[in-house]
Amino acid sequence: MTRQAAVLGHPIAHSLSPLLHAAAYEHLGLDADYRRIDVEESSLQEFLRGEGAAPGWLGWSVTMPLKAAMVSAVDHPSARVTALGVLNTVVHGPAGTPEGARTLSGENTDVDGIVAALGEAGLHQASSSGRGSFGIIGAGATATAALAAASELGYTQVRSYARSVQRGLELEPVAAALGLRLSVAQLSALPHDLSVTDELPAAHDLSAIHDLDAGRGNSVLLDAVVSTLPPRAADEIAATLPRLDRPIPLLDVAYDPWPSLLAGSWEAGGGRVVSGLVMLLHQAVKQVELFSAATSTPAGELSAESHAQMVAKMRRAIGL
Repeated sequence: MTRQAAVLGHPIAHSLSPLLHAAAYEHLGLDADYRRIDVEESSLQEFLRGEGAAPGWLGWSVTMPLKAAMVSAVDHPSARVTALGVLNTVVHGPAGTPEGARTLSGENTDVDGIVAALGEAGLHQASSSGRGSFGIIGAGATATAALAAASELGYTQVRSYARSVQRGLELEPVAAALGLRLSVAQLSALPHDLSVTDELPAAHDLSAIHDLDAGRGNSVLLDAVVSTLPPRAADEIAATLPRLDRPIPLLDVAYDPWPSLLAGSWEAGGGRVVSGLVMLLHQAVKQVELFSAATSTPAGELSAESHAQMVAKMRRAIGL
């Protein structure tokens, strides 16, 4: 029987996920059909009771606007999903689970995608000793995944850059749950912080920082930045970026058009840039491992050589 998988969201026609998953399942020899299904938040429950309740599902990739709405629909959210309040992956119970007794497990592989993408830019897990701050542009669902990635990479200090400081402050409960100390500044403060080379103060007071004009006077030493804004939303600051005195990595999750104005300006200033396509690739690799875990050809049990071949095929499928 052909197993089913899909990416859910709205709009969805632009999604490259079918290309990634098709390449992986072909490598695994897994008979699986992965497709796009347009589901708005208002029609999510209808989908879950109808097409989503049919037998044969491996799982769903979940994109906006469903990342938060889907959390309450799963039976077993991971600890990561519970902390973040958003997911991007739903795994169905093992094949053969009786209809009516199906179980749905939730995971957020965006975190894995961010960690792996920054790894390709040279940033790897380390102890918090000697770490500077991890910068996040934006305050939406992907920003929460970036917070978890910062924690997994060994950071304890995170600075959020947002057009609205109040919106940035909404990340505080998630940061606290992850053991992170969050400061918030307006987006216009980023060029100033990128110019900082001095040692940091020992601590930052959140109540003081978010009241400062553009965060100035309480600067941070940035080690890396993840932009979680949609395409073109960061164009306004691209022309204001300074020349960097060190190759700070930037992951720009918006990959169409590419390079973005932000990525082009960052690289021209001496920074390292990694495309959101690389994040998309690596979050999909983890999804494939989860979706195929209960099949006869689990991706997570491939040899290192075969797994690398699968990833290479997925990479080529989206033109990386």
